[in-house]
Amino acid sequence: MAVLAEAISVVVRCDAILQRLPGGEEAFESMVTNDTYCSDGELVRVGFLGPGPVEAFVRELEAAGLRYLVDGKATDFVVVDQRHGPTTPCDWIEFARIPFGPDQRVAACWLFEGPRLPMAGIYLRGNSMQLHTPPGWSFEGSISDTGGFVSHEEMAERLVLLRVEDGRAVYLDTRTGREVYSSPPGDGEG
Repeated sequence: MAVLAEAISVVVRCDAILQRLPGGEEAFESMVTNDTYCSDGELVRVGFLGPGPVEAFVRELEAAGLRYLVDGKATDFVVVDQRHGPTTPCDWIEFARIPFGPDQRVAACWLFEGPRLPMAGIYLRGNSMQLHTPPGWSFEGSISDTGGFVSHEEMAERLVLLRVEDGRAVYLDTRTGREVYSSPPGDGEG
């Protein structure tokens, strides 16, 4: 089992939600303000397009009783970048770009707490993996398909601001020649 890890994801252990969050899963779901929630029963994933909404969600989770970093390691939840994986040390998650149909790959995370061997690579529990995605998600047109996620480092190199429409910045992606849009202010969808 695995969860999608597009754009910037906050990935939370389900057991931590049940043990530490008053109100459990129902309380957690009420904290999610976008349609990117998905769960494989072991991990819950919520996606965001930028670091501002991620930071706000992390603060909200911590205020509710979940622990982010303990001794420099992700404890109850971790922030995962679509391209680079966990943004902090985390010994309970695996991350990889996994096959999703012919010539397609998606970033995914799954829980793994078994013994780890140095230089052993990625740990899988079996020969197949079921990917859990948000309701209505499809590969076609997704960030995984279009490569629409641009890191802050790449923004300065690739994007040229054209205009602002309805509170959203419209950029020209100099690599693709296409217009791309930022998320609306305060919007955490991803």
